[in-house]
Amino acid sequence: MVDAFALIAFVLVGLRSHHESGAAATFLRNAVPLLVAWFVAAAAVGTYRRPSTRTLLITWVLAVPVGLIARSLIVGSPTGSRLVTFLGVGLAFTLLFLVVGRVLAGVIGRRVLRVAPRT
Repeated sequence: MVDAFALIAFVLVGLRSHHESGAAATFLRNAVPLLVAWFVAAAAVGTYRRPSTRTLLITWVLAVPVGLIARSLIVGSPTGSRLVTFLGVGLAFTLLFLVVGRVLAGVIGRRVLRVAPRT
């Protein structure tokens, strides 16, 4: 679930930075290809059955380019060398969002466990 929130945050930040906001359709055409690619790759790799840095990175390197290329085909841009730049930026920032999301989830989870009453 944390990974989905991280990828959605990535899409929302991207839309905002490119001054594309408002319509749900705009969000969906950007988010759905990435999320579908993520969860298909995660199922194939076993990202959630065998959680590790390795499975996260394999899922990331497979899913993000596929999701971003699918999104580009739907939207019609970017193309050519701009697509390569888009993929590089997308890979870098999705990894950042995924790592930050997992770190925050870990910190919050440890705090909840520490505060929770023991029975």
